[in-house]
Amino acid sequence: MKIIDLICSKGKTGFYFDDQRAIKNGAKSDGFTYRGDAITPGFTNIRQSGESISVMIILEDKQIAYGDCAAVQYSGAGGRDSLFLAKDFIPIIEKEVKPRLVGKEANNFKELCNLVENIKVECKKLHTAIRYGVTQAILDAVSKSNHSLMCQVIAKEYNTKVLKDMVPIFTQSGDSRYENVDKMIIKKSQVLPHGLINNIEEKLGYRGQKLEEYIIWIKNRIIKLRNDKSYNPVIHIDVYGTLGIIFGNENHEKIADYMGHLGEIAKPFKLRIEGPVDMEQREKQMIALKNLRKIVDDKKYNVEIVADEWCNTLEDIKYFTDNKAGHMVQIKTPDLGGINNIVEAILYCKSNNMGSYQGGTCNETDRSAQICAHIAMATGPDQILAKPGMGVDEGMMIVYNEMQRILALDKLMEV
Repeated sequence: MKIIDLICSKGKTGFYFDDQRAIKNGAKSDGFTYRGDAITPGFTNIRQSGESISVMIILEDKQIAYGDCAAVQYSGAGGRDSLFLAKDFIPIIEKEVKPRLVGKEANNFKELCNLVENIKVECKKLHTAIRYGVTQAILDAVSKSNHSLMCQVIAKEYNTKVLKDMVPIFTQSGDSRYENVDKMIIKKSQVLPHGLINNIEEKLGYRGQKLEEYIIWIKNRIIKLRNDKSYNPVIHIDVYGTLGIIFGNENHEKIADYMGHLGEIAKPFKLRIEGPVDMEQREKQMIALKNLRKIVDDKKYNVEIVADEWCNTLEDIKYFTDNKAGHMVQIKTPDLGGINNIVEAILYCKSNNMGSYQGGTCNETDRSAQICAHIAMATGPDQILAKPGMGVDEGMMIVYNEMQRILALDKLMEV
């Protein structure tokens, strides 16, 4: 079935763009925003409204397929593409993408994704957010052309099987690190709470004592609120490189020992620490996480290290996986560009004994979250992020409900 048109509309995301560098440099909270000047290029404020672009593909039978272009909350940080503003990028989609897709047959997801991935403007690939949203629309278009589910299209083209059970959902608390944990426990989130430990003075403590207290509180809260002992969620904390700041980025033994101490505190629950250091450069980041993993493994600590910063693209994920840089990689869905790269990243991690966390950002949309649920159900990552937003309920509802729809419909719509 032919593509006869492509239309864009501007949109808002489920959260905000935040200048991570300014926050890590000590910007103070002021209500729901921050005081001080932005540092990262493109930002006019430390926190500003998240933006998206909805890409709608019109098929010749008048069906409409769509996906949403979106970028991560911390755009422009950790080696990522620049701040994504709709007014700047709708003209690029209309000029560079639309002419290449209109007239094409919507019959092969991989081929159309490769076409979009290889578009270059001034010798550079399109912004990751553009490739992310356009390839979502392509997946939807191919599924509509074939009267199948999006996960079935992926399973068929990549020789996988649609899962018969849900992928564990990981919920994020944002700055509401206590009230939102209660929500997660009540709704039995399998992985929680992220915690947003991005400020040393307020959240970590200069000796790490505030994070210790927080993990003890989470553990006790799970035990108190759970209504059956079979509910044993993983405690997953993102520290945004702050352990390296307080202990020294090169002091791997001390950082690993501190994480091991946190792992003991977290028992009987499993602990994951995301982004213990931020070395400001890919090679240094890989080496640091490789060393930290070896120490943790040698000492048999109850903690897993999750790679995040400087592990953004499919190439990065393969590089960190090959070098055992951490126990798990966050596959930050908007950072990979085309969603075909998300599929390949998950499958590569699984085939090379690396944990795969199909993540993304609170700064996405309901549509990108739904399509990510289809990717997860076709590839089987270890966990999937509830998104968008930081309210817990909304993101968990979107991802949970979409996976439940897939479970209910898969048998009825076999391709």
